[in-house]
Amino acid sequence: MAGQEFGHREGPVPAQLHYTSAPSGSEDSGPRFTVVGAQVPPGVLREAERLLGYEPPPDSPEQPDAEQLKRFPTVFGFSELADGGRLLSRSVCTGTDWAGGPVSFHAHAVLLPAGTRLPDGVLPISTWESPRWAESAPPDGRAEPVDRVEPSGLLRKEALVPFAVSRAERLAAFFADVRAAAADPGAGQIVVVEQHSADVARWIALACTVLPREQAHRLTFTTYSRDPRQARQQLVGALPSSEPVADDPRYLVHDCTRRPPSGPVTDTWAEVCARVWRAGRPDLFHNDPDDLGPLAVAALVAGIDLRTDARAVAASWAAEQVGTLPDDTLTALVAGLCGGPVPHLGSPSDTLPGAAEQVALAALLARLDGRVTAAVSAPLAARVLASAVLAHGPVPTLRAGSLTARDHDDLARDLAPALRAGIADTAEPAAGRPLALLRAADLLDVDCQDELPQLAERLARESVTAPAASPSNGEAPGVGCPPALLDAVHTHPGLRVALFGSLDTLAAAEPASAAGVLKSSGLPLDLQQSGFPHLRMCVSPDGSDGSDNRLDRFHGLLRTAGVSPHADPTVLRTALRLTWPGGALPTGAEASLLLKELGSDTHRAAGTRELLIEAALAAPPDDPGIPALATDLLRCFTTELGPGRRTALLLLEFTGRLGTGSEGEEWVGRVLDLTAGAVADPVPDTVAERAFQALASRLLERAAPENELYTLARSGEPRLLAAYERAARSERVGDRLRTDPAYLADRFCDWSAFPGTYPGWDETRTALLAKVLRPVVRALSAREQGEVEAALDRSGRGKLDAFRAWNRPGTLGRLAGRLSGRGRRAEHPGG
Repeated sequence: MAGQEFGHREGPVPAQLHYTSAPSGSEDSGPRFTVVGAQVPPGVLREAERLLGYEPPPDSPEQPDAEQLKRFPTVFGFSELADGGRLLSRSVCTGTDWAGGPVSFHAHAVLLPAGTRLPDGVLPISTWESPRWAESAPPDGRAEPVDRVEPSGLLRKEALVPFAVSRAERLAAFFADVRAAAADPGAGQIVVVEQHSADVARWIALACTVLPREQAHRLTFTTYSRDPRQARQQLVGALPSSEPVADDPRYLVHDCTRRPPSGPVTDTWAEVCARVWRAGRPDLFHNDPDDLGPLAVAALVAGIDLRTDARAVAASWAAEQVGTLPDDTLTALVAGLCGGPVPHLGSPSDTLPGAAEQVALAALLARLDGRVTAAVSAPLAARVLASAVLAHGPVPTLRAGSLTARDHDDLARDLAPALRAGIADTAEPAAGRPLALLRAADLLDVDCQDELPQLAERLARESVTAPAASPSNGEAPGVGCPPALLDAVHTHPGLRVALFGSLDTLAAAEPASAAGVLKSSGLPLDLQQSGFPHLRMCVSPDGSDGSDNRLDRFHGLLRTAGVSPHADPTVLRTALRLTWPGGALPTGAEASLLLKELGSDTHRAAGTRELLIEAALAAPPDDPGIPALATDLLRCFTTELGPGRRTALLLLEFTGRLGTGSEGEEWVGRVLDLTAGAVADPVPDTVAERAFQALASRLLERAAPENELYTLARSGEPRLLAAYERAARSERVGDRLRTDPAYLADRFCDWSAFPGTYPGWDETRTALLAKVLRPVVRALSAREQGEVEAALDRSGRGKLDAFRAWNRPGTLGRLAGRLSGRGRRAEHPGG
């Protein structure tokens, strides 16, 4: 910096100001300007007066001797003016007594108009104690142009480094406040308390080295103020005797005469700057020091140890710049990042990298591995892997050549217990960290075979219980296996066999649920030529040959299993539950075929007998195959059916005989006996309703036998009567009434029979006469009505007369009363 001048060499010479106290014996009573450059505006003079005065410390001697005078603080300031210009000034105590005051002083200042700087970008603090600063006014009142100002050697590296080291514990906090104040004027003024103003100047110099160049040029300061509250600069120096401001939140106070602050500084940039200065490497600030990434990298390359947060920043920045950094820089950076021993089991927690550093180191390794020689990347690979295992970081995917032989052996020895413990850690999702640790164990040849069964069981359970995704392409929901799991299945035969075995067990237990999540899993079952039949059925794309026929799908699943249900009956259960999932049941015909094809013994062993029985008992009334199924079940499971189920199946079997040559007699009585006989284990409602519906249809098929109709009327069974009325109101019966005179005559005979037998029957038959039969009869032609009467005449028993009376206009109410037996004592069931 020697030989540089105020102002730009090619520009105008800066204006100078001299401001001094009046000499002893002078008539003037205060300080005044003794020299004012021609370019100085009057307004600047008024502003400069407030900046150039000198107030000695409160504890100064009134008449100091020469030695005492040397210890008076120098007020070296750089201040911003209202017009945007800057005033660089130096005020010193001259030691002469005047007007009874303790000291006299002299101030020398240089005015830098707005937009100008010192030559060649020299920082204002660099001119501290330059020989060009005058300590008295020019004798002739004229200031000679100062074309050069030699800087003081006090602020050179060899002087600042020892000072920074002596203030090591205060540097980071100071730099953090400096950056905050430089970036935000509202952050507060920084007050530095030192015993000597020269030390404050050193603090200012340190601040300017770490700030971006533009901010360093704008930083205003003063090396001493008797009352910091009156100072306008961003960084204010003070002595212990200055007015205290430590309790004022407007000030960021660094009192270097007291004990240093305790606790870490959270500002990573400030912490790195502090370490760079303590290492004596201010040359690392030659680029923009505010950019922490390259600064941290430069520090590590220079061998400066950094805190974990700074190392994370360095690694992240280097990972982004791998393609542009020289090989020697990368080599030195890896050496810096990997300084010290590789973490091992028992390493103190404070020596392990933080989470951010682990992630950043892993990212850097991913960029370096394979791009540089193993000699460069291997230390980083070893550290990343060790840190990941011991400090719970992201486990890297390393190649066989990522580690040297020595690293491989050392890591295998040191990490084996932690690897095994991590693989067995049930607090982690098995497909995440434990699987990654297994991959690392394989790389290091650490034997973990005994951990595989438990890991495989957890992987299987997580895979089956994973929520199914909802694809937007309309395909069936599914979930693919995580890539890490698929990779392990391909590369680790032991894990693959254990995993498939666990999945097979879960698939056998809950086939439909397993199939819902595993169909799209992509599990490479082709790697195992045989075995795992339940898993094979669950991951089968459609479980069939593509047919919509459910029996075809069922047989396709059995073929996929590759195992005969006679050899392993459990595959029958799985195939059935996959073909009829979610509580669905086979039809009667399907269930009969399944029973006949596979045999009762196979169904017993498979535990699917109940499915077949339930298919019969819960079937809808319109399933025609149910009676035959009931017959098959009664034949095959004779000794295994409880009373209630046996009764229900007998009832279903009987419904199939109605209307056939084997129906026999007393249909109504038999149905009623079966439905009412199992009191402790009643017939399911579905079976009873089916039987009543079949019986009602049989009674309405043709002329009902009188004894059957009487039993119906006398039963009072509300469900049977309701089924009879529903069947009578059906469209099928209505069509026959309109087209078949004999059928209409039979229904009149039935619905006018046994009046007064039971109230429920009277309500049913009179409703049918009025609501079903009368509309049809009223619509008949004379010929058709004659055919009906002829049929009634043939039936005898006075039915023709009853019909004519019922059909006579205006007589419906009276005849209905007679037919219902009103006025007679009702005959109750059993009476």
